[in-house]
Amino acid sequence: MDYAPILNNIAKYVTLTEEEEIYFTSFLHYKKVKRKQYLLEAGDINTKISFVTNGCLRSYAIDKNGGEHVLQFAPVGWWIVDMRSLLNHEPARLNIDAIEETELLYILKPDLDALQLKYPKFERFGRMLAENAMATYQHRQIDNMILSAMERYSNFCTLYPSLILSLPQKQVASYIGVTPEFLSKMLNTVVVK
Repeated sequence: MDYAPILNNIAKYVTLTEEEEIYFTSFLHYKKVKRKQYLLEAGDINTKISFVTNGCLRSYAIDKNGGEHVLQFAPVGWWIVDMRSLLNHEPARLNIDAIEETELLYILKPDLDALQLKYPKFERFGRMLAENAMATYQHRQIDNMILSAMERYSNFCTLYPSLILSLPQKQVASYIGVTPEFLSKMLNTVVVK
């Protein structure tokens, strides 16, 4: 198993010794998820945090009318979790599924706790990851309140450059908070100009 991608991701935040790398990787599990297969369904308890090594996942909620609202895409090199469910051991509100065939590494919550207890730098890594996620979600919330759909689309393209051409417009539209029809019309208007 090639652990280099996940270790390189961690190395952006903290420096691990060889002993720490070996201990950490001993807790990792590999999983392959087929296109449209759930990693987590709303109502289930989230027991793990996942790191995408190939493919792409998304997290989303479904409203009472059956509409999907995408919270996050997780392409290669991204982490994904329903954090509230993981931390509080309560039913997930999010669904997490594969947009395409996806491979990932995950660590179970009890193993993560043991890892952070033995090596506090993993707790620091987790805190830094959580801080970055919180900042991203705050900016996205502000963007949804004050930016135009075109500006939100532009931000999406900046955040997820590898996904612009591969995602269905329906999912991009859900992420930026517009209908697929509106997104299509908006993009066609820009191309025509």
